[in-house]
Amino acid sequence: MYTSFFGLNEKPFAITPDPRYLFMSERHGEGLAHLLYGVTDSGGFIQLTGEVGTGKTTLVRTLLGQLPNEVDVALILNPQVTVLEFLQAICRELGVALPDDRNSPMALVDALNRYLLDAHARGRRIILLVDEAQNLSDDVLEQLRLLTNLETAKQKLLQIILIGQPELREILARNNLRQLAQRVTGRYHLEPLSRDEAAKYIEHRMRVAGAVGEIFDSGAKQEVHRIAGGIPRIMNVICDRALLGAFSREQRIVDKQLVRGAAAEVAGESDAPAPGKPMWKWAAGLAGLAVAAALGFGFANLQNTGRDSVGETATSPIEVPEDDAPASVGETPQELALATVPIDSEQPVEPPPGVVDADLLTDLVAGDLDSSTTAALQNLALLWDFDFEPGSENACDRAAAEGLSCLYQRGSLGMLKMLNRPAMLTLTDDRGDNHYAVVSGLDDNNVRLRFGDVEATYPVDDVAELWLGQYMLMWRPPIGTAGAIRPGTRSPAVVWLRESLAAMDGEEPGNNEADDFFDADLEARLRQFQRQQRLQVDGLAGEQTQIIINSVLNPDATPTLSGDS
Repeated sequence: MYTSFFGLNEKPFAITPDPRYLFMSERHGEGLAHLLYGVTDSGGFIQLTGEVGTGKTTLVRTLLGQLPNEVDVALILNPQVTVLEFLQAICRELGVALPDDRNSPMALVDALNRYLLDAHARGRRIILLVDEAQNLSDDVLEQLRLLTNLETAKQKLLQIILIGQPELREILARNNLRQLAQRVTGRYHLEPLSRDEAAKYIEHRMRVAGAVGEIFDSGAKQEVHRIAGGIPRIMNVICDRALLGAFSREQRIVDKQLVRGAAAEVAGESDAPAPGKPMWKWAAGLAGLAVAAALGFGFANLQNTGRDSVGETATSPIEVPEDDAPASVGETPQELALATVPIDSEQPVEPPPGVVDADLLTDLVAGDLDSSTTAALQNLALLWDFDFEPGSENACDRAAAEGLSCLYQRGSLGMLKMLNRPAMLTLTDDRGDNHYAVVSGLDDNNVRLRFGDVEATYPVDDVAELWLGQYMLMWRPPIGTAGAIRPGTRSPAVVWLRESLAAMDGEEPGNNEADDFFDADLEARLRQFQRQQRLQVDGLAGEQTQIIINSVLNPDATPTLSGDS
C-alpha cells in the first residue's frame, strides 16, 4: 500500500522471520555463534534464550541456511507433546523407520539409536533443534537427557539445541532437572537492542526493502526504541504503522510524532506514553527487561578494522589506570583491559606442569589464584616469547613492537578453538567480580587456564558457566599491519591471501603480476574457505579469517591452543 509511495520493493517491517532481514547486532552475532558452536562441536546441549520478539526464530532460520552438507537436523516446533509423541516426531523428522511397536518409547529409542549409529558411520552429524523449549514437560526434558546417552566410545551421537523464552533458564535451574542442566555446554541469552543498534536496525531493514534515502529521522528512531524497549518484533509493528500513517498524510519523512501516534493506534490507546513513562500496555510485560550493558572490552567503542562472523575487531588499545586488581562490581572490563604491566624481567612467569582442578568458581572466589589483568597479560606475552619492561607502556603497544596485533572480540569456545591462539578471558563469578585468565590449551572436554604462575585444567562446562564471551588475543598479521583485505584492492596482503589459499589446496604459488589484485576469482575462493570454516561468507578477509588461515598453515613460532606449533 505504502511501498510505491516511499519507493520500496516490499514492506520492510513484516513480523514473519526472514533471514534476508536479519540484523546482525553484536548480540545476534553472539547468539548465532553459539548455535554454530552447537553444530560444530559434539555432545551435550546448547541453550539460547530471549524474550518474545528478540529474533530467536530468525536466528534459527539463518542457522538452517548455513548448515554444512554433512549435518541433518530434526526441527521440533511444537514441544507441547508427550514423551511418545516427542520421540515419534524426532523419527519422522529424520526419516527413521518406525518400529512395529511404535507406541513403545523403548522401541522408538532403539530405532533412533540404530539410525544414529548408521549416520555416524556414514560421516553424518545429527542435530535436534527444539524451538519454544520452555513448553517442554519435565518428562520430555528427562527423555532429552537420556537421548544424550546415545554415544560411541568417543563422542555423542546427538547434539541438542534448545531455543526458548527466559522461563527456560528458570526451568533448567530447578533441582529436579540439575542432571540435565549439567549437560548444557553453552548458554546465551538474547537481549533487546540498544538505542544505537535500534537505529541501525531500522536503517538496515529499510535498505533491504529498497529505500534509497532516510525515511525515519533520528527522533523517530529514538522514539521507536523507547516505546518498544529494543524488542525487534514490537519495533516492526510500530514502524510499519508509522509508514502507513506517513503515507496517509503524504508525508515523506517519519518523525517522532508519527511514531507516537502509530504506537498509540496499535495499542488501542488515545495517546502514546509520554517520555519517562512505561511502554504501552500490550508490551508492558517486557518493560522489566533492561537493555544489555556493554560487556567485555568495550567493543562497540573501539575502532573497527574488519569484521568476520562475530563481533567487532579493533587494534587501537585504550589507556587505562595501572591498578592491576581484579574488577569489582561497578568497574568496567574496558577500564582494565590493557592495564600497564610492570614486570620484573628477572623473575619471568614459569608455569608448572598442568594441575587438574574440578571447581573453577571455588578457586576464583577463594582468592588463591592471581586473576589480575597484570598476571594475565604477562602470561599472554610469555606465550609469545616476549616480556614487558616496567613503565607506562601498555600491553598492545609492547606487542606491536614484536610485530603482533591485539584482537578484542566476543564469541564462543568453539570460535577460540578455530582461531587456535592463546587468549585472555574475562571470567565473572557469582558475586559479579571479574577475573582474568589466559587460555593456553583447549579441546572438546577441557580448558587449560593460566593464573599467574599456576596453570590448571578445568572442564569446558565450568569455564562456559563463568565466561560471557569476551576475550583478547594477540596474533601476527601476515604483512606486518592488521586490517581487512577487501575485494577490488591491490596490495602485498592480497598476494599473501592468494598464496595461502593456494597452499591449503596443495597448489604451487603463481608468478602472475596481477596476483596482488583482489579479483572476483580470489573472492570466490575466499568465500568457499569461509563457508568451510563456518565464518560469515562475505568475501572479506577480516582479522578472524586471517588468523584462521594462519592457524591452518601453522607458521613456526606461533603459540596455539592445540599444541601443534
